[in-house]
Amino acid sequence: MATTVFQQALGTLESHSCLSSSGFRHECGSASVRLISKDFKVDIALMRRGNYCSKKRSFSLIQASTSQTTVFDPVSSPLHKTANDSKKKPSEAALILIRHGESMWNEKNLFTGCVDVPLTKKGVEEAIEAGKRISNIPIDLIYTSALIRAQMTAMLAMTQHRRKKVPIIQHEENEQARAWSQIFSEETNKQCIPVLTAWQLNERMYGELQGLNKQETADKYGKAKVQEWRRSYDIPPPNGESLEMCAERAVAYFQEHIEPQLQSGKNVMIAAHGNSLRSIIMYLDKLTSQEVISLELSTGIPMLYIFKEGSFIRRGSPVAPTEAGVYAYTKRLAQYRQRLDEMLQ
Repeated sequence: MATTVFQQALGTLESHSCLSSSGFRHECGSASVRLISKDFKVDIALMRRGNYCSKKRSFSLIQASTSQTTVFDPVSSPLHKTANDSKKKPSEAALILIRHGESMWNEKNLFTGCVDVPLTKKGVEEAIEAGKRISNIPIDLIYTSALIRAQMTAMLAMTQHRRKKVPIIQHEENEQARAWSQIFSEETNKQCIPVLTAWQLNERMYGELQGLNKQETADKYGKAKVQEWRRSYDIPPPNGESLEMCAERAVAYFQEHIEPQLQSGKNVMIAAHGNSLRSIIMYLDKLTSQEVISLELSTGIPMLYIFKEGSFIRRGSPVAPTEAGVYAYTKRLAQYRQRLDEMLQ
């Protein structure tokens, strides 16, 4: 049954403009096929070997193995499990990255950085559209920055998920916060998705540029100087952070807190910001400091990675579903989609 859905999902490969591009590959073994659904766009990205990450990982051409197992989620769990099956670790997990939708200061062309401003109406619509694009992908855990625009994006996106689980922000500030936000129903807990907030995932701190108009700042200091502050890897704006400094905190947090969740088989979504996500993608794709400065992320466009056998395999940007049978990025995700269809009929 899952094989049928998997075969229906074969389509054409399209390029998407979210990211700067060259090419990338993913090898899936002997039982593999070239796979892209006709409603699935892939961002071809810079995948040249870089020197940022000390861990060795390999990448190759976009393919999907027919030998993979089901996605880690109650919806996709087999009806009959053996004792040995229950002990097996999941062979893969999904990682979704979403840059927040347009903020009110984006709209006003102001440097925002770590100033905590909300989304515009357009930003809300972008977050909802992002949710439609990932509505058939399993999500067990959500991470956001400490800023409201990222949190709004995550929450709005989850209103579109077909599983209908409720995202719940975890308040761990102190013992009272933990006690007051406790849930006492086991059944309700099963229908919730924990949302963890972390300042380490915040946007790059733009220092004395925060709140300034971008065009007026370019007129005052010169376009070249402002471009240097915005796009160089290791040159910070006055009293602010460089991309390198932002990467140090964002990647360290990813390695310490998020990667272990993926290793355990949890499917994770991260809603964050242009620079913190560029930093994480630099780590995932092994980009050099020169490659990452040309990497562009569109607001509200999710990026899907598959974590498999210690490697991160980019699958690109899913598009909102328009017909049954799409989203077969791997056999496991095809099975998850199929079980969603059966459960919600």
